[in-house]
Amino acid sequence: MSVMKICFGLAILAICGCANKNQSSDSSSPANRPTKMNASTLPSARNPSAKAIRIDAGAKNPFVDADGNTWQADSGFSGGGMVDRGNVQIANASNAAMYRTEHWGMNLFSLPVRNGRYKVVLHFAETYPEITAAGQRVFTVKVEDQEIRDLDVFKEAGGAAKALVKNVPVTVNDGKLDITFTFGEQNPEINGIEIIPQ
Repeated sequence: MSVMKICFGLAILAICGCANKNQSSDSSSPANRPTKMNASTLPSARNPSAKAIRIDAGAKNPFVDADGNTWQADSGFSGGGMVDRGNVQIANASNAAMYRTEHWGMNLFSLPVRNGRYKVVLHFAETYPEITAAGQRVFTVKVEDQEIRDLDVFKEAGGAAKALVKNVPVTVNDGKLDITFTFGEQNPEINGIEIIPQ
């Protein structure tokens, strides 16, 4: 009787030992092991596979710039109108053609994009013939939560028909990039927008 109890006890110990061995083996496998999260292991907000989007504001057709980048025709704007100023000469620009068209009088630009970080490049040039001095066109631009208050393109560019570029780093969390335009003096205007994943 006592020998049977001893054998029975050894059998139970052997089974428990195997179960514990299997359990410790499973818990050490990478799939079951907890991962310590730090800056290098957190999911990244980068968009390495996303491509840059370029909009030629006011343009009816896409074009390819001097660097080989394709600019889409005007899209994404709410309100306002489009104009092509013709063969006006633009200073400070390697792609002058993009500054000859503009979208003016709009209150919003919105485009679906993946969530993540972007550099938004805003292109301006004052080409309206009736703007001849600083202070005649002033407006506010807000890219996501980054605001450029009281933008005076004529003043900042140093005169008419001169390119002005504003780089705005933003993070998109809602699946769309929003740019709002608030009227001040005269209508807001813009010549081009680049949305570059970071």
